[in-house]
Amino acid sequence: MVNQKVLDYLNKQSSEHRAILKKLREIIFKTLPDAKEDFAWGVPIYAGGKFYLASLKKQVNMGFSIIGLNKDEISSFEGSGKTARHIKVPTLDSIDEKQIIKLLKLVNKKSSCPK
Repeated sequence: MVNQKVLDYLNKQSSEHRAILKKLREIIFKTLPDAKEDFAWGVPIYAGGKFYLASLKKQVNMGFSIIGLNKDEISSFEGSGKTARHIKVPTLDSIDEKQIIKLLKLVNKKSSCPK
């Protein structure tokens, strides 16, 4: 089911960021076909908020809930959030699909959604 707010968000981004967002979205759905897409916190979210995509000035961030992860697992991400961290994706070519799939599966299995 297509979420119009997500489509509107994607269409507002630069062509480079839109391509990155679409690729990350594709990876999410390929890895977690049952993940529901929604729009909250001003960005597209997936699996009830376990994951998010955010277009920023210099890159796209792919965010992950870290609730329930151990310190070693949390160290795979950037940022200092207490409930969510991210990875930075500056270009389409910088997408490491295997690493992203690994992180998606880890967080989907072990983490819960931030409130």
